Amino acid sequence: MMAITARDAKARQLAKMKRVAGGLLAAAAGLFVLARLQHGAGIWGWVAAFAEAAMIGALADWFAVVALFRRPLGLPIPHTAIIPSNKVRVGDNLAAFVRDKFLATETLVHKLRAFGPADRLGSWLRQSDNAKLVADKLAVALAGWLDFIDDARVRSLIAAGVRERLKEIDVSRVAGQVLDTLTVDNRHQELLDLGLRRLAHWLDDEDVQASFATMIIEIAGKEYPKTLRAVGLVTDTEEFARKIAASIVKGVNGWMHDIGDDPEHPRRRAFDEMVAEFIDRLKNDADFAARINAAKLEILTHPVLAHYLNGLWDELKAWLNEDLDRPESHLRQRLAGAASAFGATLADNLALRTSLDDHLESAVVALADDFRDALSHHIASTIKSWNDDDLVREVELAVGRDLQFIRVNGTVVGGGIGLLLHALTLLVARAS
Repeated sequence: MMAITARDAKARQLAKMKRVAGGLLAAAAGLFVLARLQHGAGIWGWVAAFAEAAMIGALADWFAVVALFRRPLGLPIPHTAIIPSNKVRVGDNLAAFVRDKFLATETLVHKLRAFGPADRLGSWLRQSDNAKLVADKLAVALAGWLDFIDDARVRSLIAAGVRERLKEIDVSRVAGQVLDTLTVDNRHQELLDLGLRRLAHWLDDEDVQASFATMIIEIAGKEYPKTLRAVGLVTDTEEFARKIAASIVKGVNGWMHDIGDDPEHPRRRAFDEMVAEFIDRLKNDADFAARINAAKLEILTHPVLAHYLNGLWDELKAWLNEDLDRPESHLRQRLAGAASAFGATLADNLALRTSLDDHLESAVVALADDFRDALSHHIASTIKSWNDDDLVREVELAVGRDLQFIRVNGTVVGGGIGLLLHALTLLVARAS
């Protein structure tokens, strides 16, 4: 059995009320004929008065209700079919009414303040079920976004767009500006100090020194085999190599400590000069910049890079889809945790709530005029574009049932007025 839609239910209710109103009119007409056949004798005079007035009221209200939607009996009577004949004016007036009474900036701001969106959002997100709901919705959106991006046409378009944007970037000048910022207040010297400390710590490791000793023996064996054999006659070559490695490490460490302890060490000044010269070349040397940008273009157009990036994307997409498909998705848990944490922060931080409400209010004020005009234009244009029959049908379904009560009331009230007039007639006749 097919489910009854809301539209079908309204249509049935309208048809039922039309039958009721029509039935009352038919009953009044039948009662009037019966009373007239009795020549108004006795009580039938009252019945005839009631039935006659009831028919007049029913017919008048029938005409009024029908005239709203169409021409009664198809006759070209002036000022009928009011709704379809005035569709343009109805659309404009309805749009203006909604715009001015419901969407005025002051009204929207007042409603927003009364609603307290930041406070409600914070309280809502603090509940774990709501945070989980947000995470689930975001996960669904992310999965849809991944499917969208995975379309070959979309991937090709995005890749082409990214490449074009990267081609426009002057890598040399950007790198120069970044390095220039990084060298403010001698920050690059702090990086130098950090590098020296890391290198010194690495060289102090016994395994590193042993590796140096092995390298010395291997190099000496290849480049100076006779010298190595001569040394072997006097002492153990491995021990000798270890001593040389330790001496080298000690010397290098001492040199690095000298640089680290002396802010004015010549090597520091040389490092400053090297960095400054490199930055200047990046920013001002056209040939150097051309070589860097040429290398950038070669990298961007190389098929290996495209293959590598596609592989990274495929792996990332596979991992995300696999995680999102699991009941205990790590990503969903992280999203839910982030939503809950944001809700807790928002609920406990009055300044943050006030700031969010202020920004929302500012956004409403900034967008209200455009939104109001766009919505009113949409309402007016939609109504104007409707077919007359469709418009009449939709309006009649919406309010037609209630209008049929006017016909019912007209029949009953008309009959009552008929009785009152009949009574007045009898009183006047007796008085005369």
